[in-house]
Order: sequence, then structure tokens, then C-alpha cells
Amino acid sequence: MVRAELISVGTELLLGQILNTNAQFLAQELASLGIDVYFKTTVGDNRERLRQALQNATDRADLIILTGGLGPTEDDLTKETLAEYLQLPLVIVPEELAKLQKLFQRNNLHWTENNAKQAAFIPGSVIFNNDCGTAPGMAILNRGKGYLVFPGPPSELKQMFSRYAVPWLKECFPAEIKESLYSTVLKFSGITESGLENILADLIHAQKEITLALYVKPGEIQLRVTGKAASQSEFEKKADALLTEIRKRTVGYLFAEAGETLTEVVTQLLQQKQLTISTAESCTGGMLAARLTSIPGSSTYFSGAIVAYNNMVKAQLLGVPTELLTKFGAVSKEVGTAMAEGIRQLTGSAIGIGITGIAGPGGGTAEKPVGLVYISLATPEYTICQAHHFNGDREGIRCRTVSKAQYLLWRYLKNYANEENEVGQQT
Repeated sequence: MVRAELISVGTELLLGQILNTNAQFLAQELASLGIDVYFKTTVGDNRERLRQALQNATDRADLIILTGGLGPTEDDLTKETLAEYLQLPLVIVPEELAKLQKLFQRNNLHWTENNAKQAAFIPGSVIFNNDCGTAPGMAILNRGKGYLVFPGPPSELKQMFSRYAVPWLKECFPAEIKESLYSTVLKFSGITESGLENILADLIHAQKEITLALYVKPGEIQLRVTGKAASQSEFEKKADALLTEIRKRTVGYLFAEAGETLTEVVTQLLQQKQLTISTAESCTGGMLAARLTSIPGSSTYFSGAIVAYNNMVKAQLLGVPTELLTKFGAVSKEVGTAMAEGIRQLTGSAIGIGITGIAGPGGGTAEKPVGLVYISLATPEYTICQAHHFNGDREGIRCRTVSKAQYLLWRYLKNYANEENEVGQQT
């Protein structure tokens, strides 16, 4: 097993002026090679702090990868500091210097002597050509440790890693890089992260060769199932029993095992079942309709929508009885149900969705606080209405409402939602 540590060099990274996408890219690529990244360090353009970061990384990792600090200016000190730490010289390579000067001449760039430092390398190191920029990279083995140095610009680093570093790693660590890391991602809706963890608690605690990790994403929970194997098919065999058990326990929440979004899944089901849908929205302002029609070919399943903010629109267009609005208020189970049934009848669709609620930041009361939302689904056979209490700001409440409405629709299409006429109280 090869343990790696990433050291990102640049004060601009510490200040948050630049997003560190290099660390994300390298971690993903190393994982695919079966190399485990145990630590990521970000250090400014400071020689002593970089030296300390190198010491820490060398003590706990087999492979140390540095990014940034290879330019011509004084604060570009990565190679110099690495050479000092390893107690090795840094020497200008004539061939690299000539190549660099020719590059400047070909691109009509003004040459200054400080550019020559980009052609300096530790003797015995492997030089990685920079096909997209000026500063080459470098790799060296020293006392059983591997050191890789890359330029900071992501476009330069990515091509250099793929073209030159991967072959070097496979050559230098042939015994260790035998298995790659494979993953499959399961997507869940209608359940919290803690709720899903509770269902899978014993599997998570017992994880060994195949690991489980939960992630919260907008509108869904993801479970990454990961393991090392010689091939994708071998990984699938190793993970099969575990995945089967997870599927069995999470029926009613697991909506995808690939890259599909919940919107894509529900619209595919609508098309497969040849069902049409329409929406009547108040607090979400048409967000659900926009989501459902974002898929090409949505005219085959989407009948129409009404954004009914005003009570007059609810009454005159959707047919919501005025006595319901007067007695229960616009934000109520009764009005939400009437909105779903009204839009279904108006458009002649198989399914009608009604949404009414208080997205805030104002408008809430003790009885009906900000975040209270009613979501209704009407069919020819029955109508489901659920109440939810969402936390967050206005946009967050609206987005959560749309996700929950899609989840309710998914349950219905999967035949998980039977005649649930009671209001579901969920937080």
C-alpha cells in the first residue's frame, strides 16, 4: 500500500483567492491507482513552513506530491526548498534551458534571467515536460520515498500527471500498485443522513475491505461503496452481497445507483408508465415545473402548470373553494389538496401536484411558522397530502420543498405510496 500526502504551495490558496482544484484532481486520480491519500496540506510561499510540511509528510507518507511554486519569481521556492530538505543540489540542465529559451522565442516572450530557474533540477530526477506551459515538473526517489513536483496551473498539472507521472508511479511502485480503487454511489431521498446511518449502522461498523461513506448533497443523501480490486468486475463480485443487503434495507429511499438525478428518475418513470403530470405551486413559484421540464422531451409527460400565489388565482383558476381559503387559510392541508386536485382536473393529467407553504423570511405565525409546507399529490383514485417543516432561508426552503415533492412523486410511481390519506408530519 502506498500512502500519499499532497502539499499545495501558494499563499493565494491560504487566502482563499484561488480554489484548490488540484488537490481534488490528484486525490481522485491517485485513488483510481489504488494509492491512498492520508493527508492534504496547504502552505504559503514560505521556505521554513514548506520545509516543515515536507518533514511532516516524509515522516508519515511514502509519496509526497507538491503543487505550485515552480515559476521564475522569488516566491516560487518549491524546488529550492525540496532540494535543501533532501540535502541535494539544484542544477540547471542545459537541454531544459535551451528548450525553455526556444519556447520564449517562438512565442515572442521577453526573456529575463530569472526564468532560468525553471530549468534547474535535482541531479538524478526525472523531468516531466510541460506541454501546456513553461515550468517542467520533476520526480525523484530518495531513501525509499517518492517526491513529485508539479506546476500550479490546473491545465498544466492535469496533462503532466496523466502523461508522465502515472507511468513513473507504475514503474517505481509496481508491487504496490496492483489494485485500483473502485466505487459505486447509491442515492437516497426522503431520509436524513442520521436516519440512513441508523438503518445501516451494523454494516458501517463492520466495514473492512469494502468501505461505506455517507455524503449529504442538495436534495439527497449519497452512499459511496468503495473497495480495491484488480478490475471492475472483481470489485462488483466483492461488493455484491453488501449491496444486496443495502438495497433490501432501503427500499422506499434508494432511487438511483448511477449518475441520474431524482428529476431524471421520476421523468423516466413517467414516460415508461405513459403518465402525465401537472403542477400548481404557490411558495415554490414554479420551481417544480421548471425541474420537471428541464428534461428534453418533457412535453410527452408534462401537461401544464399554474403559479398560484394569489388566493383569487387559486379560487378562479384552480377551483379551490373560497370557504376552504377562509376557514383554513391558503397554507393548509385542505387548500394544498384542492390545488393538486384542481390542476389535475383542469389539465386532464393523470397526476396533479399542489404546493402551498411559507418560505419566509416573513409571513410566519406561531401556528403556521416559516418553513411549513404542504405537498399534495392527486390521482384519479386518491389524494396524498403531507406537511413538512423545513429549516433554512427562503431559497433553501423552496429547494427542499421541490426535492420532497419529487420524492413523493417517485414513491407513487414506484408503488410505494398507497392510499396515504393522512397528513405526513416530517421535519
